[in-house]
Order: sequence, then C-alpha cells, then structure tokens
Amino acid sequence: MIPTHAATLPTTARPALLATAGLARRRLAYASLCAGLAAIAAIGLLALSGWFLTAAALAGSAGVATAMGFNYLIPSAAIRLLAIVRTLSRYGERLLSHKVALEGMADLRGSLFDKLAAQDSRTAPDTSPGEASNRLIDDVEALEDLVIRQPARHAAAVSALVSLVLVAFGGWRALLFLAAMMAGLPFLFRRISERLTRTPAEAAAAALGDLRKGYVELASARAEIAAYSLADQAIAQLEPSASAFDKARADLFRAEALQGALLSIYGGLCVAGVLLLARESAPMVALAMLATASAVEAMGGLSRSLLRRAALEAGLRRIASLNALDAALQEPVSAAAAPLAFGTHHVPTGARLAITGPSGSGKTRVLLALAGMQQPVADLSMDATPLASLPAWRLNSQFALSPQDAPMLIGTVADNLRLARSGVTEAQMWEALKVAQLDQRIARSEAGLDTPVSEGGGVLSGGERKRLSLARALLAERPWLLLDEPSEGLDAATEAALVESLRRWLDRTGTGLVLVSHRKAPLTLCGETIDVTDLA
Repeated sequence: MIPTHAATLPTTARPALLATAGLARRRLAYASLCAGLAAIAAIGLLALSGWFLTAAALAGSAGVATAMGFNYLIPSAAIRLLAIVRTLSRYGERLLSHKVALEGMADLRGSLFDKLAAQDSRTAPDTSPGEASNRLIDDVEALEDLVIRQPARHAAAVSALVSLVLVAFGGWRALLFLAAMMAGLPFLFRRISERLTRTPAEAAAAALGDLRKGYVELASARAEIAAYSLADQAIAQLEPSASAFDKARADLFRAEALQGALLSIYGGLCVAGVLLLARESAPMVALAMLATASAVEAMGGLSRSLLRRAALEAGLRRIASLNALDAALQEPVSAAAAPLAFGTHHVPTGARLAITGPSGSGKTRVLLALAGMQQPVADLSMDATPLASLPAWRLNSQFALSPQDAPMLIGTVADNLRLARSGVTEAQMWEALKVAQLDQRIARSEAGLDTPVSEGGGVLSGGERKRLSLARALLAERPWLLLDEPSEGLDAATEAALVESLRRWLDRTGTGLVLVSHRKAPLTLCGETIDVTDLA
C-alpha cells in the first residue's frame, strides 16, 4: 500500500492538488457564479410564484373591480424571466464545472502516472497494476467529485443569504428563526454524516480497491482460468470483496435515504416556524414560506456533499501521498560500457556471460537486479561500485532487458518497439525484427507494424511475444543485453536461426551479453559461464 503522510488531508493541500491538476480557476469561478445565479433565480421564482398566487387569490376574492385592477403582467413576466435565468445558469454551471473537472483530472492522472514512473522500482511503494488503477481511477474520481460539487456549495451559501433577505419581508421574528435554522443545518448534518457514513464509506473504498485489484490479477490469468474451467473458483475468490463492497454501498444508500428524510423533516420545521412567526400580509407570508422551502432544498446539495466527505477525504489523502513523490525522472542516456563483477568474477565490457544453475536458484533475480528492477540478492557490482548503491537511471543506461514473461503494451507492434527509446525509425524496427526472426511474421500481417497487440499478446504466440520483446531490447542500444530464456517456446529450426542472427548482431555492435537459458543452443553465444550458487 502507498503510505499516507497524515491521518487527514490538510485544507491547504487541496488548492495545491487543484493547481497540480491544472484546473482553470477562472472557469471554476464562472461555474460558481452560474450556480449562485441559479440559486437566486430558483428561490426568487418559487417565492414570487407564492406571492403572486396568493395576491391574485386575495384580489379575486375581494371582487371583480379589485381583480381587474390587479397587475398580473409584470409578476408573470418576472416569473418567466427567472425560469429562463435558472435554466441557463444551471446549464452553464454544469458545463463549466464538468469541463474543468474532466480536463483537470486528465492532467492530474498524467502527472501522477509520471511520478509513479519516476520511482526506483527497488525502493518505490507498491505500484502493482491493481494498486495503481485504484489510485489513478477511484481516488482521482473522488477529487473530480469534489471539484464538480464546489460550485454547488457556493450556491448553497447564496441560497441561505437570499432566503434570509426574502424571509425578512415576513417579519423579523421569522428572519431570526430561519437564520438560526440555516446556521445550525451544516453543523447538524456534518455530525450526522460523519456518524452514518464515515465507516461504510471507508469500507466501500477499501472493498472496491480490493475488488479492482483482484479483477486485474485474475484478468492476467484469464487464459488459464478458461482452459482449466476455473471460473467458479475465480468468482469465489472475488466474492468476499464483492460482498463487502455491496454491504458498504447498501449502508451508504440507507444513510443517504435517512439523511434525505431528516432533511425533509428539517425543511418542514423551517417552513412551519416561518408560518407561525411571520406577521405580515398573506402574500408576504407565502413568499417567505416558499423562499424557506427553496433555501432548505438548495442546502441539501451541501448536505449531500457532506455525505460523501469521508470517501473524498480518504481518496484525497492517497492522492496527496502520490503527489508528494519525487517526479525527477532521469531518462537513460547514452553511456560508455561499464565492466561488471559477479562476486569475485570480473566481466569486461563486451563480454558474453551465461548465468547457470538449477530452477529457482535465483538466475532471473540476478538479471532483474542488473536492470534496476529489484534489490540485488547476490554480490553484484558495476564499474567497481556495488549495484545497490547505483541509482536506477544509471543501471537503465547500461542494460536492456528482455524478460522471461515478455510483458506487452496494449497497442501495436510499433508502439511496443517505440518503448525502447525515442526517435526509433521504421527501418530500425524492421532491422530489429529481422534479428529477432520476427520480420517475416509481421510482414505477412495486413497491418504490418500496426498489427494490434493486447496485454496478453493478442494474435502473437508466446514465442512471438518473446521475440518482439527481444527486438525491443535490441532497439534500446544499451551496452549490455540481458536475455532471460530468449528461445523458450521456439522450434529447433527457429531457435538455431535466432541464435545465429543474435551472434552476428553481437559481433557487429560489440554489445555485452548476460544470458539465462536452460536450452543449449543459446548458451553457445557465451564465452564464459558462472553458476548462480557461487554468488550467494
């Protein structure tokens, strides 16, 4: 888990996060202005309608002459104008706030991903695919919700002020009563929200994170699950997280329903109090009552934001911990080849070394340590400096790894090859594919270099994914090439062609090689061998 720096996110951290997200503050201010106008128009519309209907009824009951003298055109026009202003303002508020949130969250996700990518794999916090998706999806959505609701909170404050102004027409007693009720509503519902929602909100966030992480991990094994009919077991594995999530969500829904009921009761008490305390004419009392009802409804937006506060705070704390990571990503740069040492065994630049040993003895861990992906578990050094003391970027500038599992980027063949380094041309891609004995297979595909590749390889077989990974490592042009079982899954003829092609490439480029293989053919590339057990 990624650690948090504090139990709660300081209020001062929120503007920093918004600034990091690149949010257009001016647009957000306009959204708040639109929300305020919508609140004023909504309260004014309801209050004026109440006054107009009551006054018209009283005029009608007073007789025809009085009714004929009642001017209904101006109030009717004002009601229509307020309805138009309310509609346009609500549209503007939603348009602007969602635009700010969506664009800002896209920038924030990119910024957080860059910071995750900049971390040294040997010391970085847990950034597995499931964990990273939790942070970049769920937690950023929590911040997005906060941004979208910010204008609504401003509108709630405007609603309270406008309602107080209108209720003043009903008398000072009604005004003082409503002022007290409006002042007490946020504090009351904050306490209620914390009591009802904090525990289920945090439980829902944790369960959703576990559920998403479980899905990601099982999705990586979907072929095996289908092949061995393990779907029921996979579902059973996810069931505890799914049940915990459903329970927490049900608790939240019940809390929201209860809070809605309490808000309705609170609104009814406010309206009843204004009715009993108002001392002005009937039309003014009607205006005050409906203004009160509209204000309490608008304050419901603040109440609903308080309902989600616990989940928002938890997500924001996790985002803050990511945002605090060092973003100083140092790209691998061209560097002169450095000699290596495996224990007391010194390996000069350009040499070709095979790491041997029984299965599970740690051969792959040696390659991962050289590539800067794991802490070394053996006595390894580069240029007379222990490997653990070297920064990741220094190791990245020396080693290009083609790992045993050959992970693929979802995209195309070209997309995967471009990961090697910037500025790779199509001609260089085809040359690397030729060395990896994959050029004819890609050339036969209608899409060529644009052949789609999924996370699991798509149309490429296991051996083809291995060779695509090898081609990517060749394109990196690093002084040392690290190969982990490069011919696994290949038939004898293809393996022989690959080994001979690699031999010519190594001779031509002078690249050093550290190889792990259980097959004899690739081992012929190496002039010396070291047993991994001698490094313990």
